[in-house]
Amino acid sequence: MNVAMNDAATMLRTLQRWRDAGWLRALDLALARFIHSLDPEAKPLLLLATALLAQLESAGHTCLRLDGLLGKELGSDLAWPVEAVRELNDVLDGALGEMSSPCVGHAEAGSTPLVLDGPRLYLRRYWMDEQSIAKSLLQRVRTLPQVQANAHDNAHHHAHQAQAVLQTLFDPTDAVDWQQVACGLALRRGLTLLTGGPGTGKTYTAARLLVLLQSLAEQPLRVALAAPTGKAAARLHQSIESALVKLSGLSGPAVHHLTEHLRPAQTLHSLLGVQPDSRRFVHDASQPLDVDVLIIDEASMVHLELMARVLEALPLTARLILLGDKDQLASVEAGSVLGDLCDHVPDRPYAPETCAWVQAATGQILPPQVRAGPTDTVSDLAQQVVMLRTSQRFGGAIAALAQAVNTGDAMAAWALLHAAGPTESREPGAPLALQQPQHAHALGELALHGRAGAPGGYRSFLSLLKAGPAYDGVDGTEGVEDRQAWIRQLLRSFESFRVLSALREGTWGVTGLNKVIEQALAHAGLIRPGSLGGGWYEGRPVMVTRNDPALGVFNGDVGIALRNPRGSGTDVDALLRVWFLDGEQLRSVAASRLAAVETAWAMTVHKSQGSEFSHTALVLPDHGSAVLTRELVYTGLTRARRAFTLIAPNPEVFTQALQRRTRRTSGLGAVLAATQGHP
Repeated sequence: MNVAMNDAATMLRTLQRWRDAGWLRALDLALARFIHSLDPEAKPLLLLATALLAQLESAGHTCLRLDGLLGKELGSDLAWPVEAVRELNDVLDGALGEMSSPCVGHAEAGSTPLVLDGPRLYLRRYWMDEQSIAKSLLQRVRTLPQVQANAHDNAHHHAHQAQAVLQTLFDPTDAVDWQQVACGLALRRGLTLLTGGPGTGKTYTAARLLVLLQSLAEQPLRVALAAPTGKAAARLHQSIESALVKLSGLSGPAVHHLTEHLRPAQTLHSLLGVQPDSRRFVHDASQPLDVDVLIIDEASMVHLELMARVLEALPLTARLILLGDKDQLASVEAGSVLGDLCDHVPDRPYAPETCAWVQAATGQILPPQVRAGPTDTVSDLAQQVVMLRTSQRFGGAIAALAQAVNTGDAMAAWALLHAAGPTESREPGAPLALQQPQHAHALGELALHGRAGAPGGYRSFLSLLKAGPAYDGVDGTEGVEDRQAWIRQLLRSFESFRVLSALREGTWGVTGLNKVIEQALAHAGLIRPGSLGGGWYEGRPVMVTRNDPALGVFNGDVGIALRNPRGSGTDVDALLRVWFLDGEQLRSVAASRLAAVETAWAMTVHKSQGSEFSHTALVLPDHGSAVLTRELVYTGLTRARRAFTLIAPNPEVFTQALQRRTRRTSGLGAVLAATQGHP
């Protein structure tokens, strides 16, 4: 059935009705009305496309493909109910008019709010960010920071030197050492993308790459480490620092210089310099970052706009090393930069000249299956992408389950979970478990004690809290040091176990689970929720939900509220401070100053990216949802180091999640393919 949409007024009334039904947001409708106010002659189809574009942006897409408006594909992207998709298709069948409008530019410089680039409709700022990223990436993969393109002898000399250094950094192996390959390729160009699952050695490789670059540099390198969140930044710094310490026995000044001058890792926002109440940063093209090498970890979490700002602020003379897992969830905000870059790498990516360089610089001979043939399409970008495949963090059952989830093999995943046997008979150290409770309150026991085969839960953390520091005095050096050592131990203990949820709201979401866990811990006498007002109590774990550079806290930071031993009375500011741990560095903020925090006994899978826990419990809801995807399950699962528990009240939800892929509509891959692919 066609629903006639002959004029803008009828379309706007339809959009209002969809807003009232909850299918559209107020912002989506407002943008369509804004376009109509700028162009009263705008056709109904343009107003509809504008509202849909705004909603898709909120779901992480950067554009709307006009050639995909009809059909189930768009309905899936919108996550609308069946009746809404049916009505949308009816309206689209009857919509009249074209996309032409003074509000729509056609991929050229201008100031129109919308851009039409081929079949893709954009909000202008997202189109500009995609173009900017593509241009910068292509410049970097064609840049030779240390090896000059016209200096063959110099290139040969660097390759010979590189192989000599790498032989001291890596143990010999009969198989292809992809970590050495990554180091060799990074030496060749200004951009390197290193992807692989947890524990495959991305930061291990990055540390050795830094030693290689410093060994070949004529002067000390200015190195910056960064990640999207404070937790990920702290882990990056700790991993690089630990790796350098292990390399300290090597002769030569490179390792010593890096160890002595390694800057603390920062969040990307902190690195760029946040300007309060603004989308702008201190560092940009006019005031670039003062670095020679920038390493960004957890690159899958970096959204389109932030990546564009990083590339604008990074001078072309600097090397950019991106580390990340292409199979993890994409960023919360619009874009999927890492996924776009990796998805457009061919199966046989490496050109003959790349293979020759790798052999000269590393001694590694790339296998035939990754060598491009005479008729294969290769690209400059693909030459700088390396995938690591062997995990050192976990193996056995967890690794097998991750592989099954990553390939969407629900049958194999269920076989692994059921093969573990009932939780009550599990031996200590059992890596996998499946629980299928009918009520969320059953999670209270898991939160208290862990499970058979993986004891702990939050009781060990709270028992340590109750015991207090070894020395209960607060005056003098001894008391301060003992208390700080206790706080570090406390924060690390909390990181040993975590409940993750796919959803934010609802009984099985973060809000519901936090209430259940608080009730269970309170009933056991381990915490006193709300005892200090405003939801605060000693031992409350909180996650920062908004960047606050003035306080030195950033979105995703997790801390623990502890009593101030010098505090008195009932004032929360005097009684409680929230403590955070970055590597070995402690910092604290008065609880009353943290306006944007939420309790973090349970957290979303998205917020857990960049973290790892000895035992991870992933909670799925009892009903399906568009956010439940293969990537979400994989990301939650791979937060676990030693034990993983799946909480699945409805088994079908797990199976459905493995069948659904995260798909972000974007033009970045197409832009790169159009400008760099060649046979």
